Amino acid sequence: MSEINVVPYIDVMLVLLVIFMATAPMLMQGVEIALPQADSEPLPDAQREDPMIVSVRADGSIWVNFGAPESATDPGAGTRVSPGALTEQATQIVRTRPDLPVFVRADTALAYGRVIEVMSILQRAGVANVGLVTDPVDLSRLTE
Repeated sequence: MSEINVVPYIDVMLVLLVIFMATAPMLMQGVEIALPQADSEPLPDAQREDPMIVSVRADGSIWVNFGAPESATDPGAGTRVSPGALTEQATQIVRTRPDLPVFVRADTALAYGRVIEVMSILQRAGVANVGLVTDPVDLSRLTE
C-alpha cells in the first residue's frame, strides 16, 4: 500500500502563509492622519458600533469611512467627499440611524477653522453625536 506524499502540500501552505502575512497589514482601511494627542479614556464598546468616521487630512480634504476608528489608518481608503456631499451623506445617515455616532479625525497640521467647518456641516445635517478622535498622550515626550 502506498502512502500519500504530503511534503508538496506543506510547501504550498507555507507559501500561502507568507503571502497572507505580507498582505495582512495592507488590509487596514482609512486615511493617513497625524492625530492630536489627548489624555482621555477610550469609549466603551457599546458606543463604538460601526460609527461614521469623517477624516480631514492636512491638505483640508474630507474623507468618509464606516467602521472602527482604529481601522482608519490606510491612506487612500474611504471615500473622498466635498462639503456638499458630506452634508448629503450625514443627512441620509441621520434619517436612517439618528443615534449613529460620528467621529471626526483631524490632522494636527490642519487649521482649527477647518475642523470647525466640518463639525458645523455635521451639525447642520442633524448629527447629534459627534466625537473627536485622538491618540493617547506619549508621556515620555512631555517635559516638566
